[in-house]
Amino acid sequence: MSSKLQPAVAYLRTSSAANVGADKDSDKRQRAAIEAFAKHARFTIVGEYYDKAVSGADRVDQRPGFAEMLQRLAANGAKAIIVESPDRFARDLAVQLAGHDMLKELGIAIIPASAPDFFTEDTPTAVLVRQVLGAIAQFEKASSVAKLAAARKRKREREGRCEGRKPLSETRPDVVALARKLRRRKPKRGQLSLREVSKVLATQGFLNERGKPYAAKSVASMLS
Repeated sequence: MSSKLQPAVAYLRTSSAANVGADKDSDKRQRAAIEAFAKHARFTIVGEYYDKAVSGADRVDQRPGFAEMLQRLAANGAKAIIVESPDRFARDLAVQLAGHDMLKELGIAIIPASAPDFFTEDTPTAVLVRQVLGAIAQFEKASSVAKLAAARKRKREREGRCEGRKPLSETRPDVVALARKLRRRKPKRGQLSLREVSKVLATQGFLNERGKPYAAKSVASMLS
């Protein structure tokens, strides 16, 4: 067995501001439990992060201390977070499982000192909650897509367009103005063709984004 200690960070959380301060023991109790477990499980604590007066129902990625910890984990080489107990990580079961799944995707383990296997055991309740969370996420995504589609439709009805490449009348009004002016000319042999308009534009330095003369279709869109 390797004698090398694994790096880990400690995460502490206190729900109420009344439990924060030099005369309070919440952080001291949590720290002592984390350190005792780390020593027994052969971890070395390389950092400590503390969310003071943060609700256990708040999403973990919205907590300032937890967010700072995630940013620094990659730099200090730790792949484990040790907490005193599951409810120090999150008091709400759905928040616990969502936070655990997020960390799992990042390759980071969350380990409660009071129940080290809590987040690795797939209990029926945990599986059910994950399925419910997945269904909610799918519903929210579908709802968002539907709202965006409705918004685009309203904008098209109001303005005539709402997405895709902007027309040349907006991006190159000078080119469009010249193309229309050339088209209105009436030389002896008749109106300039679309290709002829493009050729004149090119001789005056007006080219498309690829540095080539405008295609007849592009000239036609300028004139429409």
